[in-house]
Amino acid sequence: MIYERILVVRDKTRLEQLIERFNSKAQAEFYINRSGGDFQHYLVEHEVFIQALSRLESQLKTCCKYKILYRSFLSSFIFTETDLILVIGQDGLLANTAKYVDGQPIIGINPDFDRYDGVLVKHQLDTLETNLKSWLEGKINVEEVTMAQATLGDGQTLLAFNDFYIGAATHVSSRYQISFEGKQENQSSSGVLISTGAGSTGWLSSVFNMTTAISGKIVKQPILNRQDNQLVFVVREPFLSKMSQVSIGYGHITTSRELKITSHMPTNGVIFSDGIESDFLAFNSGSTVTVGLADKKALLVV
Repeated sequence: MIYERILVVRDKTRLEQLIERFNSKAQAEFYINRSGGDFQHYLVEHEVFIQALSRLESQLKTCCKYKILYRSFLSSFIFTETDLILVIGQDGLLANTAKYVDGQPIIGINPDFDRYDGVLVKHQLDTLETNLKSWLEGKINVEEVTMAQATLGDGQTLLAFNDFYIGAATHVSSRYQISFEGKQENQSSSGVLISTGAGSTGWLSSVFNMTTAISGKIVKQPILNRQDNQLVFVVREPFLSKMSQVSIGYGHITTSRELKITSHMPTNGVIFSDGIESDFLAFNSGSTVTVGLADKKALLVV
């Protein structure tokens, strides 16, 4: 496969978002400083990212056609098979991008190693230029990453690179019926979290951190690799009452074991993935969702 164009996916910096919110840089600075924050931190973070982006663009101009694509346009953008995807930013941006591409390899560039963990965005600008030509010619080594899929009874679907949240949109009780491995029960909880191997170091890990803090002893979470064909689900803060049970709280979803949840929430029930609450499926009374392994794999360039 010869790639004809590179799509550079970026997000707005926190400074850019503040300026949008307050209409000017001066107003944003006034608000942050008055609130006791350090506006200089936002400035430095922004400058480091913009310098990295500018350096990336200067490299791309010498070798290929490219287009800058903002995160907010991912869900409506039409990718082609000759697009090579390059994500510059935090790990979460790559995770969100992976849901929308269709078999195209994804290159993750870390623009700020002092601030970003780089679990997924591992490539550096220092070594990018030497690899670009061979990548564009299709000489690419990729890692296949397992994703999750949520399917509603009406056929709507949503993919997750890291995790799904299923439950109420606000901090009220999520009410539903859960079915797993031949058992089913009604529950009232803070929602259900389903994690892939890629997401197991994120939101899922916080559940085990909380359990460790409460019990006073280390509770080890399962070790999942990004390529493993399994998912892990946990029920967050299940409540035991006359009308709700708590026996189904944790499990592994595999090719032969799916999770089913039927909503008992009249309004404000949602399913969203990878922390993007604005891109959700409505999950209100009468809706049933089946969560399992996605046929589609994300392809990360290594």
